[in-house]
Amino acid sequence: MRMITWRDDQICFTYRVVGVAIEDGRVLLHRAEMDDFWALPGGRGELLEPAMDTLRREMQEELGIAVEVVRLLWAVENFFEYQGRRHHELGFYFLMRPPLDWPHRTATAPFQGDEHGVHLIFQWFPLETLSELRVYPSFLKEGLRQLPSGPQHVVHTDS
Repeated sequence: MRMITWRDDQICFTYRVVGVAIEDGRVLLHRAEMDDFWALPGGRGELLEPAMDTLRREMQEELGIAVEVVRLLWAVENFFEYQGRRHHELGFYFLMRPPLDWPHRTATAPFQGDEHGVHLIFQWFPLETLSELRVYPSFLKEGLRQLPSGPQHVVHTDS
């Protein structure tokens, strides 16, 4: 497995593929147990792996489900700081659908996931409450409320 990530003491570059699941006016977000902010689920791409395959693999690893990848929403150049390091993240954000028979599809309480030993907390949030949450990248607070009709290129910086 060759993840597309490069880092040194000060900077990290990551290629990330992200899934947007929206059901009944709610969006699925997750966070690592140690973090105090929410993000969309997804993960790092591997060399020679198409982006849609990355998303399917990550959802299988984190949630144990096979998702339907619907369409590309955003190509995002995301710049931020995390754990004392500047980050340059290139991300593909896809609309996805979890299986109809997935028990957590209608969950009202948080539920657990796992990514290589990192405990993840997943939760569905009403779209209208996103402005009250710490969600990164922060353009999603508005972007998720009105999905683009076609792919958009976004350059975003969170300070």
